[in-house]
Amino acid sequence: MSGQAASYYTGEGFGQGQPQPGYNYNGQNNGKYQQPQYQQPEYQQPAGYQQPAAEPKPPPPYQQNMPQSGYSFDEAFKVEKPKWNDLWAGILLIAVFLGYAAVSGLTIHKYATNKGFSGGGIYDATNDFSLNTNTLVLFIFVLVVALVLSWLYFMGARYFTKTFIWATGILNIVFALATGIYYIARKQYGGGIVFLLFGVFAIICFISWIPRIPFTAFMLQTAMDVARGYGHIFLVSALGGIVTVAFSAWFSVTLVSIYVAYEPDSSGTNPSCANGGCSRAKVIGLVVYVTFAMYWFSEWIKNTVHTTIAGVYGSWYFWSKSAGGMPKGSTRGAFRRATTYSFGSISLGSLIIAFIQMLRQACSIAQRHEAAQGNLIGSIAMWVLGCFISLLDWLVTLFNRYAFCHIALYGKAYIPAAKDTWTMMRDRGIDALVQDCLMGPVLTMGSTFVAYVCALLAYLYLQFTKPAYNNDGNFTAVIMAFAFLIGLQICQVFMTPIGSGVETIFVAMGWDPQVMINDHPGIYYKLVELYPQVQQAVHA
Repeated sequence: MSGQAASYYTGEGFGQGQPQPGYNYNGQNNGKYQQPQYQQPEYQQPAGYQQPAAEPKPPPPYQQNMPQSGYSFDEAFKVEKPKWNDLWAGILLIAVFLGYAAVSGLTIHKYATNKGFSGGGIYDATNDFSLNTNTLVLFIFVLVVALVLSWLYFMGARYFTKTFIWATGILNIVFALATGIYYIARKQYGGGIVFLLFGVFAIICFISWIPRIPFTAFMLQTAMDVARGYGHIFLVSALGGIVTVAFSAWFSVTLVSIYVAYEPDSSGTNPSCANGGCSRAKVIGLVVYVTFAMYWFSEWIKNTVHTTIAGVYGSWYFWSKSAGGMPKGSTRGAFRRATTYSFGSISLGSLIIAFIQMLRQACSIAQRHEAAQGNLIGSIAMWVLGCFISLLDWLVTLFNRYAFCHIALYGKAYIPAAKDTWTMMRDRGIDALVQDCLMGPVLTMGSTFVAYVCALLAYLYLQFTKPAYNNDGNFTAVIMAFAFLIGLQICQVFMTPIGSGVETIFVAMGWDPQVMINDHPGIYYKLVELYPQVQQAVHA
């Protein structure tokens, strides 16, 4: 059937020739289905509402042919000339991963060869100067705790939407204050004061959240309703989380093996160093490399999950009320595009985040080291610097995730997709909508809570098992930082599909708001009721 005038938003230099299924801005049916009949609810303009000064410039028409049923994801979101975008970034990711695998294989072989030296359990290691099997057991506990808490947190979001938001804020406040008090009781004054400051900051943030919780809860509930009815969103979340746990376990073994293989010992008892080749510089260099590889690859997993889920939500937004319904195999089609033509673009966006997170990790280790040494000023300074880096990380991640929504549906290269999406969002006013939705901060706080629990577990484990290599406490900051990293990455991957749904709905509303009004009127008018400014941000 020949469709007519399927609209898409251009903005300044946006998406020339890229199809956007839906209605045009004059409310005309695009021909792919009969406009649904419903009684539009009576609605009174809220107090204080002002009509926008000027309507956005209507987009140019786009002609497309779409069958009434049986069409695929690639047909629904057709790329006229598909190509492998940002291929260099994808090749670089593969090269870094192969390098990681080589380092891991070599060091694990050395660890296995001299396993008796590092012990077979918690207390039987001869190695008393570097990480050993005791540390490996710790990381196993961290993985289990991260997996269980992340899954419980995901279930909470699925079944208890509004309670989920309140619980996230309150748990972060309680945990931060309790941890700060505990550290002070243990005479770890630097870490204690930092956590108390974090708790005060969390209280201020949570108070500012309260007026926006109903709006956020409704968006979360909408995303969950779609997830229950379309695609394989929960399955993708579970698979992504399992892959991340497996990779984190591999990383844990590799990290311990590097110390066992190359950490020098003044007494010359390390059998791995019998033929030379050990040095502190080599250990630091390899740890930095594998940590960066871990960040980059885990970010790629997370963003691949996000891009796949964005394809499913985009299919729901534009096509769920069409005569043919959702495109066949939307989940498979979106995943196939994410891992082929968009593989390089996702790798590039993940690389930027990985670099920033490496800086944040360095600040975290430095802050914990200063706190352990009792240097209060240095600890607070590192915490403040870490907060600035975390803010940068949040901004770039936010920028990335909305760009990936565009990449999911239209297969553009990373930089053009990012520019076009943010031009559209700014011109439409969607950026204001995004800022008032708490979904991103809630998921970030939740993932951070899981990460801090993992870091606290590492601290308590070291205190109770008292490994010989950590008698002076020099490894405490490093081990806690890596436990934090593992917990954070696992939880973020599990929670990615929840944020993906809300973000894709926002972006799709900017691309074609008339589809929201015509195809999803119940959602639109509820949004207007909870957030009247939506009439200004998304007007058609």
